[in-house]
Amino acid sequence: MTDPGPHLFWITSRAAGTAALLLSSLAVCMGLLMSGRMLRGRGLDLRVAHEAIALSAIVAIAVHALSLLGDGYLHPGLADVTVPFASGYETLWTTTGIVAGWSTAALGLSYYARRWIGPQRWRALHSLTALAWVAGVLHSVGEGTDAGRLWFVAMIGIAVIPASALMLVRATGAGPGIPRHSVASRSADS
Repeated sequence: MTDPGPHLFWITSRAAGTAALLLSSLAVCMGLLMSGRMLRGRGLDLRVAHEAIALSAIVAIAVHALSLLGDGYLHPGLADVTVPFASGYETLWTTTGIVAGWSTAALGLSYYARRWIGPQRWRALHSLTALAWVAGVLHSVGEGTDAGRLWFVAMIGIAVIPASALMLVRATGAGPGIPRHSVASRSADS
């Protein structure tokens, strides 16, 4: 049996990154379901679960980045894991992940400032969360240690296909129910 000690920070970062991808995918799915037409009249209120899962994803992203500070192989500094283009390791993919992480945190936490932002501006701003999620997926596929492994490809499919399908439904306006703006107005004002 191998001693995980020397690799503990890398293993922690890997696990937190995987958790962040799954949690953020689930949060995006829930957000799209709440804002779209599919749940009309079904009495399903996902707001509390969406908020808890989104906050968990933000924590997982922070653990993913900060645990790398103890990695004995990369030896990154704080700027390497928090500032775009600062890292010399896989600069494009690392930067994509950093931008995705900061964007996810800012857009997710904007929920708590929606009263000051205004409901319409907040909805427009919060809709950009989907782009931050896409950047996170690209970071995972481009830089992830496990990117080519079968379990990782399967997990990406399980996480990405439902969220992508819901984004497509949202973008095209397909699906049963009422116009998007009516549901979005109701859920944003709550």
